[in-house]
Amino acid sequence: MSTEKPNEFERTDIGEIQIAPEVIEIIAGLATVEVKGVAGMSGGFAGGIAELLGRKNLSKGVKVEVGQREAAVDVSVIIEYGHRLPEVASEIQRNIKRSIEMMTGLTVIEVNVQIHDVHFKSAERVEDIEPNHRVK
Repeated sequence: MSTEKPNEFERTDIGEIQIAPEVIEIIAGLATVEVKGVAGMSGGFAGGIAELLGRKNLSKGVKVEVGQREAAVDVSVIIEYGHRLPEVASEIQRNIKRSIEMMTGLTVIEVNVQIHDVHFKSAERVEDIEPNHRVK
């Protein structure tokens, strides 16, 4: 696996087809935010700023390694409060693998999901709950 600039991916009778690693990152980002329970992408793996859905940079929080025929993906995400983290992470893995393989023909050998935060809607924030309210 290599993180170099685009490799020769496929040679046809009229030329080469190359897919830039940035394209794989965008596909992975889109596949991630399609999953129910994903609030957004984290700004990076070294504690970057979190970015919620609706922002432009879909490759934020995505790192890929692309070889001639294979790809490995790392994504860093923010999950909406109330969703089962393992289930959301598994669905992210499946959706990324399916999307990249379908769109590029590459084989995805691994998808690593790092959950960096949980997003609370303002009405669900703990500090917004009335102090005298008790759960029975």
